[in-house]
Amino acid sequence: MSKLTTILHVDDDADMRAVVQVALRDLGGFDVRQARDGAEAVEMADESRPDLIILDMMMPRMDGRETLAAIHRLPGLKDLPAIFLTAKTGRDVQAAAASPGVLGVILKPFSVTALGDQVRRKWNVCAAG
Repeated sequence: MSKLTTILHVDDDADMRAVVQVALRDLGGFDVRQARDGAEAVEMADESRPDLIILDMMMPRMDGRETLAAIHRLPGLKDLPAIFLTAKTGRDVQAAAASPGVLGVILKPFSVTALGDQVRRKWNVCAAG
């Protein structure tokens, strides 16, 4: 796995996108691209080829799992790693966390100051193998 530099964040909530932007770009030092919904995320992933995608699980029209599946069908993105960022708990979250390519789940609410480190830890565990 290469070094983690570029993250595509997908969330339908503008306030959450702003908070994550601060947490990952300003505090975490990552290059962060953001999408408002699954369709936009698929387009952006195809164009920008991020190292990691962070997705909200609950979005209208195309939820996080459907979005990730669509991205994984794109040429060259079958193995793009992902983290779900969600307020949801339960069996759906456990099933999503066990999906191929998913590094884990981070629950909302999260610490803005700690989000970058949480993402790095999940990335490093996966990179270590």
